[in-house]
Amino acid sequence: MTDFSADSILVLLDATPSGKLANSAAELLGAAGTIGTPIALIVGSAQLAEDAANLGAATVLVAEPGDGLTIPTVDALAAALELVRPDAVLVAHSVEGREAAARLAVRTRSGLAVDAIGVSRDDEGVVAHHLVYGGAYSVTSAVTFGVPIITMRQGAINARAEAAAPDVRKIDVTASGKPAASIDSVDAAVIASTRPELRGAAKVVAGGRGLGSAEQFALVDRLADVLGAAVGASRAAVDAGYIAQSHQVGQTGVSVAPELYVALGISGAIQHRAGMQTAKTIVAINKDADAPIFEIADYGVVGDIFTVVPQLIAALEAKK
Repeated sequence: MTDFSADSILVLLDATPSGKLANSAAELLGAAGTIGTPIALIVGSAQLAEDAANLGAATVLVAEPGDGLTIPTVDALAAALELVRPDAVLVAHSVEGREAAARLAVRTRSGLAVDAIGVSRDDEGVVAHHLVYGGAYSVTSAVTFGVPIITMRQGAINARAEAAAPDVRKIDVTASGKPAASIDSVDAAVIASTRPELRGAAKVVAGGRGLGSAEQFALVDRLADVLGAAVGASRAAVDAGYIAQSHQVGQTGVSVAPELYVALGISGAIQHRAGMQTAKTIVAINKDADAPIFEIADYGVVGDIFTVVPQLIAALEAKK
């Protein structure tokens, strides 16, 4: 049976190295559900199909992973595209997702829209919404040839699709034989942390150069632990050695779109704002009343972070 809804949206779901669906899966299926019928593609274990259905996939296509990096995924996407004939293809704006989307666009001669923060339909089809020029402008893009292939910014989509009964279909994929890198071995880097991962976190507490030192940056950690938030940082804080580069939020770091973003001692340069200003609620604490971060903050406190934040932590702990 190969019939699919006329408004089908093909969604590539990433899997983590531990064999679970990536956090982006719920967002991608939620976005697809706002514009059509989500059809999930999993390149790997069929055991993930039920999880995908619970997240809203009307149909789950499962393909064997094949040998090599990325190319087997692109082969599976091309096969699913031919089978489903979707109105659009949604992929996570992850490292793996970006490469797969770009290769699929070239192979199928389709238009590619990257780092979208939303999708919708107009009279002519599916369109993507973006923030550009460091987040200064909101724009809409439309693909005029082929199938729109859209990478979605992780954490930017609030919509969630309703759970569906599992309809799992295995698809046959013909290997393209294109050159592909391979992995000989993997050494997992074990990081012991009770905090959520920065990318896709619902709450983020970020610190900037205003913290003054790596030792004083611990104030960010304390507030994050009280809120159950991930820890982020501005590039200035990273360059100063307060925290590792993996925590950098901004144009040259991680783009986040949490429910709550708390900026401590961050001036709010446009490069930083580009990576966080899609947050639903932004709280800024800075002693400089003219700091650009206050231009986009929903709530702003002008004051010394070493006075304000300990009081905030005490108030939050008292409520627990």
